[in-house]
This record gives sequence, C-alpha cells and structure tokens, in this order.
Amino acid sequence: MSPWAESPRLEGVRVLVVEGVADVRDLVRDALEQYGAHVTAVGSASEALGLVKRERPDVMVSSIRMPEKDGYWLIRRVRSLSPDQGGRTPAIAFTGCTTKEDRLNALRAGFQSHVPKPIDLRELAGVVAVLSLRREAVLA
Repeated sequence: MSPWAESPRLEGVRVLVVEGVADVRDLVRDALEQYGAHVTAVGSASEALGLVKRERPDVMVSSIRMPEKDGYWLIRRVRSLSPDQGGRTPAIAFTGCTTKEDRLNALRAGFQSHVPKPIDLRELAGVVAVLSLRREAVLA
C-alpha cells in the first residue's frame, strides 16, 4: 500500500512553496505533489511575492529564514496587497524556529499556521488541506 493512500488529498489545490534551501524545497514540492497538489516552488521571498500577485495560489508555505528577504518580509508584503491581488492568501510558516514565541510571532505577522522543521509531511499536507478549505469558504 502506498504511504499516501490514507493521507489528505490535495487535488486541484495550488500551493506556492517558498524555501531557500533547494533540497528542502524539492522535498516539500515532491511530497505535496504526491498528495495531489499543483506546486510552484521558489527560492526567494521576492520571487514569491510576484507569483502571489500573478498566480494567486490557494495556499502559500513559506520558510521564515531565507537569504536576503525573510518570510516575515514576505507575509507583510502579501498582507498589504488587496484581496484581488492575493492579500488574503492563506499562509503557513514553515520554519526551524520552534519556540512558543516563534509560533506567536509567525501568527501575529499574518501566517495562519506554524509548522516546525524538521517536517512531518503528512501534517504539512493536512494543514494545506484545511487552509485551502478555509480559503474556499472566505471566497464563497
């Protein structure tokens, strides 16, 4: 039996993964695709901001620590966008910063969820699934 058989299904969900470490970015992209998501993966916050505006993903999964501009910079910029530009895109802070304070900081910054590294790919897929449903409810 496939390890994906009893996992959240993400068919039709468009996910933007923002991660500065190529191996981690590839792992997360591949795993979410196995769950059925359509994934665009980028290595920088600046590139991600442009994609949010152009492609309007259903969910964004962003690392906090990245070279140049970090995940906090990105979520502040996304939240400053109008809704029709992607300003309400549900977002997951995907980070090695795992203290209670780190989690609160991520949520206060505008992320809807905080998933610690090292990752449990099933947990991440589950959070993506829940946030994609919430997005549909907000848009309905």
